[in-house]
Amino acid sequence: MRQARTLMVQGTTSDAGKSTLVAGLARLLARRGVRVVPFKPQNMALNSAVTVDGGEIGRAQALQAIAAGLAPHTDMNPVLLKPSTDIGAQVIIHGRAVANLSARDYHDYKPRAMAAVLESYARLTAQYEAVLVEGAGSPAEINLRDRDIANMGFAEEVDCPVILIADIDRGGVFAHLVGTLELLSPSEQARVKGFVINRFRGDIGLLQSGLDWLEARTGRPVLGVLPYLHGLFLDAEDALADARVDKTEARLRVVAPVYPRISNHTDLDALRLHPQVDFSWVGPGQPIPPADLIVLPGSKAVQADLVWLRAQGWEPALRRHLRYGGKLVAICGGYQMLGSRLHDPLGLEGLPGSIAGLGLLDLETTLEAEKRLENVTGTLALPGAAEVSGYEIHMGVSHGPALANPALRFADGRPDGALSGDGQILGTYLHGLFDRPDALAALLAWAGLADAERVDLAARREADLDRLADSLAANLDLLRLADCFDGGAAAAALRSTVPGKLA
Repeated sequence: MRQARTLMVQGTTSDAGKSTLVAGLARLLARRGVRVVPFKPQNMALNSAVTVDGGEIGRAQALQAIAAGLAPHTDMNPVLLKPSTDIGAQVIIHGRAVANLSARDYHDYKPRAMAAVLESYARLTAQYEAVLVEGAGSPAEINLRDRDIANMGFAEEVDCPVILIADIDRGGVFAHLVGTLELLSPSEQARVKGFVINRFRGDIGLLQSGLDWLEARTGRPVLGVLPYLHGLFLDAEDALADARVDKTEARLRVVAPVYPRISNHTDLDALRLHPQVDFSWVGPGQPIPPADLIVLPGSKAVQADLVWLRAQGWEPALRRHLRYGGKLVAICGGYQMLGSRLHDPLGLEGLPGSIAGLGLLDLETTLEAEKRLENVTGTLALPGAAEVSGYEIHMGVSHGPALANPALRFADGRPDGALSGDGQILGTYLHGLFDRPDALAALLAWAGLADAERVDLAARREADLDRLADSLAANLDLLRLADCFDGGAAAAALRSTVPGKLA
């Protein structure tokens, strides 16, 4: 078998649309029968997922795997960095945490990380016909060029072509593209085969003169201008999905704090998108609005985020909320905050030590070196015993009297979490708590929304992946894109979709 053809997508900035473009291309090619796989050499994100082989990867790569019709695997994201402080992160190699390193120490570690990257890449190229690689941040970050494994360092190592994507909605799109290209070395510049402009809205005729100038200035084609897709739902890599969803039937008010180290905030997507839920993220310095339900999401630095929570006035707000009959859901790190004490004796998320928790549940939590990673199913301890599914991904071990009344029970018989005696507080380690339609309906009913509309997050995700792929097919120059692959099954599939053109 010939080695898979590789195409790498790099961005002019973070959140330029790299993850979305790779997901859309993966779905586009998979629908045309290409065995395609996503790959991100190095990811820095606090949104993660558990893989079929029991490891941890970035959430965006799990989404891209779904787009390609694959089960997420650690080879799709061999290096994951989960920041726990401004200068340090947990380093995850092939799905397993191996160290907590400062930025400076990680720089010295990069050759070992690159070896892991190339090992995974070799396995994928042997199994698939096309590899879609996503870069990280921007290749023009001069301070990160040395020992780079995420962008051009990887592209140079494996000798693959690159396309650059930029977000026109941010402004300055031509400066982003030209400036990025100019800051690359001659060999890196030669790898850039074309540009994609993302999130355009307006009259494209008014953009044409700029596109002509860009092509003349750089000698590279604009492969397509992608429209702004309103209402598109895809799991966010790390940037908080805070776009307001237009709702006319909202009856349940839900709020959640945005901690500095919030993790797996996609747990709340089902609430954010539900037509009868008025959902709001509450950031630093913002007033805490009245709510029927408050959700405390996960955290990568639980003690530090709890200190922040207190400084923002959330502790008295939570007690007032509960005093007046409100409901509280807490997931993973948020659940740990509810106990009486938080212990980090090994300094896994900061300095070693213990702090007082919120004292809303009678339990304590200790962070241990071994991280629990498991995809799970179970049933809620609420009327109807709705089925839940998702994953565990935590280093904390909780114990105490509150656990005698679990929030749910996993299929293997293990209890999880706690439900307060008054029925107002539900804490759990389960990520994906709201994702299944029946579980979401049961939780909304518990929170005060009877007869909630049925919302199927998985079906919505699939529909939007198809919508994205359709948009790419309509707005990309598929022949020029095919040329970027330099032959192979992906190029043939793209050419076959163009009338009058043969593969």
